[in-house]
Amino acid sequence: MLQFFGERSYEALRIIESSKIDLIFLDIQMPDMNGLQFLKLCKNKCKFIFTTAYSKYAIDGYENDVIDFLLKPITFERFEKSIAKFHHLLQIGSNQETESRKDYILIKGDSKQKYFKVKLQDILYIKGLNNYICVYTSKQSIITYMNLKDFITTLQSHKFCRIHRSYIVSIDHIICIEKDSVKISNEVIPIGSSYKKEFFQLWKLKVL
Repeated sequence: MLQFFGERSYEALRIIESSKIDLIFLDIQMPDMNGLQFLKLCKNKCKFIFTTAYSKYAIDGYENDVIDFLLKPITFERFEKSIAKFHHLLQIGSNQETESRKDYILIKGDSKQKYFKVKLQDILYIKGLNNYICVYTSKQSIITYMNLKDFITTLQSHKFCRIHRSYIVSIDHIICIEKDSVKISNEVIPIGSSYKKEFFQLWKLKVL
């Protein structure tokens, strides 16, 4: 269980990337990045409890699946309740967590009962096609009825990042990066302006 503030947030991200952290108490107002930005960069690596003096962030916290929201000043009794809630959720979710740690996903094919078993390490990138997506792997491409927002949730991996309204990429398969694009295999993929900051922060963590 860790708590980080302000200028140490980038150090904390590196620790989370390389270590097994169960729970973080996270403030929202920090100098170099806010708590919501920090949480999104962690990509489901651990659980969070928000600690803040601003009640207006409560909805943002729950929309991002934080365990609890502690409003300052925090009493010891309220702190104990948050810890108890974390342990309870940890206990009932242990079996589900084990099941979710698969190295593959199932992607529905073009017929009713057809599914492809695709290893996560084989996925190069995913392209959005209106109401469909195309999953490009090292072996094949698969078109399925789904949107990018839902698909990146099924990946459950910090190794994938949405870099454009129409693209999700595998960080491990990036060959080179330019100012506004990345190259994967023979494909040059644009980086959208609204996704650029989060992508480069995640890339920085991967190469350090």
